[in-house]
Formats: sequence, C-alpha cells, structure tokens
Amino acid sequence: MAKYIFVTGGVVSSLGKGITAASIGRLLIARGLRIRMLKMDPYLNVDPGTMSPYQHGEVYVTDDGAETDLDLGHYERFTGQPTSRASSVSSGRIYWDVLQKERRGDYLGHTIQMIPHITDEIKSRVRALAAPDVDVVVVEIGGTVGDIEGLTFLEAIRQIGLEEGRDNVMYVHMTYLPFIRAAGELKTKPSQQSVAKLREIGIIPDALVCRSETPIGEDLRRKLSLFCNVPVHAVIEELDVRHTIYEVPLVLAEQGLDEIILVHFRLARPGAKLAPWKAMVEALVRPEGTVKIGVVGKYSELPDAYKSLHEALRHGGAAHRQAVEIVRISAEDIEDGKIPDELKQVDGILVPGGFGKRGTEGKIAAIRYARENGVPFFGICLGLQCAVIEYARHVGGLAGAHSTEIEPATPHPVVCLMEEQEKVVDLGGSMRLGAWPCALKPGSLAARIYGAEQISERHRHRYEVNNRYRAQLEAAGLVLSGLSPDGHLVEMVEIPAHPWFVAVQFHPELKSQPLAPHPLFRDFIGAALARRQSTAG
Repeated sequence: MAKYIFVTGGVVSSLGKGITAASIGRLLIARGLRIRMLKMDPYLNVDPGTMSPYQHGEVYVTDDGAETDLDLGHYERFTGQPTSRASSVSSGRIYWDVLQKERRGDYLGHTIQMIPHITDEIKSRVRALAAPDVDVVVVEIGGTVGDIEGLTFLEAIRQIGLEEGRDNVMYVHMTYLPFIRAAGELKTKPSQQSVAKLREIGIIPDALVCRSETPIGEDLRRKLSLFCNVPVHAVIEELDVRHTIYEVPLVLAEQGLDEIILVHFRLARPGAKLAPWKAMVEALVRPEGTVKIGVVGKYSELPDAYKSLHEALRHGGAAHRQAVEIVRISAEDIEDGKIPDELKQVDGILVPGGFGKRGTEGKIAAIRYARENGVPFFGICLGLQCAVIEYARHVGGLAGAHSTEIEPATPHPVVCLMEEQEKVVDLGGSMRLGAWPCALKPGSLAARIYGAEQISERHRHRYEVNNRYRAQLEAAGLVLSGLSPDGHLVEMVEIPAHPWFVAVQFHPELKSQPLAPHPLFRDFIGAALARRQSTAG
C-alpha cells in the first residue's frame, strides 16, 4: 500500500516547494524507496503551454508530450526518474475533465458540486500514481495556503488523510521566517498564521520546513513547535544554500527529515546512500576553474524562462569540474548587428528556444559572430532555425532568407511551418511535443558525442527546416547530422570546419541530470573549456 506525502506552502510564493519536494524524493530514493512525484497547480489554465514565461517560467515537456510546470524539471533532475502527463495537473484540467464527464452524462441526475465531484477528481489523480510498485507518492500543492483557488486541493488532501489513515499520509508544510534587520531577529508570526490557516482547513502538519536567511536557533524551534503543534525535532531549518540547489537534499538529510518520514510511516530502511550525490555537489562547490557561456535569449532578464537550460549547463560544467558562469545577453540589444564586449569575452555561445519575432535578428548576429570567429556554438530549437537562416544568408548566398514564422513574405523560406501544423486551430497542446526518435549521420560530430546512431529527444515546436533548401544548404557545407527516421525532418545540423558548431531542433536540456549530464552539454562545455585554455595560453 502506497504512502502519501503532501507538501504545502505558506506566507509567500516562490519558497522553493518544488526543490524541497524533489529533495524529499531524492532522500527517499537514497533510502531504497520507490517513489512517484506529482505537481498540482491551482491556476485555471489547462496547462502552462500558452502562458508567457514572464507568468510561469519555462514550460517543461515530458516524454509523453505533456506541457507542464517547471517543477517537474526539478523532480526529474533530483530523482533521476521520468515524469509523465500523470505527474502534473491544474485546476483547469480538473474542471475541464469534470465538465466533460457531466456533458457525457456520467453524473446523470446529479448536481455537480465542488465537493464531492471536484475533490473526487483531484483524489483520483493522486491515487492514480499509487501503483503496486510505488512505496511513496510525493505531491506538491502549488500556490499558498489561503488562496481561494487552492482550497479544493487542500480539501482533497484532507480527505485523503481521513480515508487512508494518518499512518499512511504525511503533511509537510513549508513556510518562511522573515528576518527583520531593524530588530535583528527572525519573526515566527507569519508562519504561525500560515499553519493556523492550514489547521482551519483540517490539516495539521507533521513536519514544518522553515526557509530562512539566518539560523533558527533552539528557542525559535521550540516556539514554532508550541504554536504550530509540530514536534520540535520535526521543525526543519532550510537555510538559503550558498552554492547550488543540489545542496538542499544534504541539508534536509543532516536534520533527519528522511528519518522523520520513515518513522511516521513505520518503515524500516537502511541508511541513506548519498555518496554519488555528495560527490556531484563537491564538484559543483569546489570547481577547478570557470567557463563563461553567453546565452543570447529573448528573456535574458528572467532566469526561470531558461531554468532547465541553465541547470544543464551547470551539469556539463560539473562533468569537467568547472563552474559555469552564465552571461545573460538580451538578443534585442544586438539587433543592430553590433556585438557587445561581453559576448566577445565568453568561451561559448548558446542560443535557446523561443517563439516570435522579438530578438530574432540579434540571435542571428550572435550566431554569425560565433561561426566566423570559431567560438563554440550550441543552438536549441529556435537556435537551430536561426543558425540555418544565418548560414543560408551569409554562406549559402540566399539573401533575405528567413522563417515564415517571422517573415511570411521572405524570398527564401529556409524555415517553414510543418505540414501537419498547417490546419491546426487550437494553440494549446498542439505543437510537435514529447519524445521523438532521431537518426544520426554516421561519422558526424553528433554521432561521436552520443556514442550512438539512434537517439530519442523531447520536442516543442511548430516550424522546421524547409526540405526544399536542404540540398543548397548541404552544398554550401552545412551537415544535416540528425534526421527523423523517415528522413523528412531535420533534427540536427553542424559545421565540420568549425571547432564546435552544433544546433538541434529538440530540447536536450530537458533530459540532463546532475548525476547524468546530457552528452551535448558535456561536450559543449568541453569545447568551451578547450577554447578558454587555448586563448589563455
């Protein structure tokens, strides 16, 4: 029988519930338990696929083609386990499915209500992950306790505690202790109020994870224990980590959170096997050097828009015991083609995915600079499309070449809408999504990096390289090193004469993990390191 851990949050948003939930997952795996992760978001969008990154950060994509919350990226990176469509659900999806059932007549004769119909649907999504081969289901409830839109989720998990028995359900509440500098002390009242709100709903937390900038101290632990009705040993301090988010599982382990969970569930397990995780953290905390990577993007001022990308770069750096300094450069700032000094000082250039016209010419300018100056270059999704446009214009002799997404009237549409996308009307969940196979060209750099000729990677796009121009591009020296198995879609390109120039239509960052860096990011950082060492010498 599977156990359930519910992670809630209070006081403020952006506490790091996703990282804390993922860290709990890592600790339980280290104790030999089989887990599943689930994120429940209270917003009414069916999924985050049509949201602006400014609203919700990056859209994470699973193998089975779900567009999900970015926290699923944390889940996969921390646990090493794939998530799926079943691992993410929003209020919008819950209401959508309930209303569809009502239209079909599934509730014929009944009045549809928040309780029990909405809460029953929520509970069914939680229990769907409790397969026979699963010991613990870890569920993160998005939003903040007290938010109107989140009340149905809280009511549902309260009911699960009643139905499954308190020995099989554990509530972990994450809260924030603000430090008032004028008073020189941490304040517990917001946390007390947060827990009081949770108790009003009928949920009493079994553990309290306290995010803070300074140590809590024993007196505050006892105060929180008394007023929040949580045992002293279950008041967990989660200080802001100094170097990397991957320190968080070790911080929680030092305070025995995994042992508290096992005792609550009456599970006997051997000690945590965290040696590989500790070694990885050591490589990140104590690097042998630093590599500078310029990321030329549309949302350079918003790190969460490229969360998986930034983490994958750091994974690649750790593989070489190098810290990666990410230099965020706004593509709009170089639309005039003038390359800023900060881009000239990096060891490698990466152009990430995106949509729309804004910043496109700046990305093309950055790619041209990388190509002409032998700077290691990595293009992802739109980054590949911009690389093809740049090569077509300045090497292939196709003046005015562009993508029909950006310039419908371009004389040379080297990038165009995929045939199967031409009749698409609904924008949500209708792109080419999820894992797709790719055949690599024997002897190519791509095949060498992967050590294979058949791979699978995750996609999220509507536009592709126009097959009408493939022969011209190849004749000009561009190698189409990765194709769909049927040969119809270009998935990877490279320039053999360049020190390291690779662009991909897919999103390899979504499959990179700290214990298993993606080979493309590992090799890209290796090329950037080689350039830094050669220029320094």
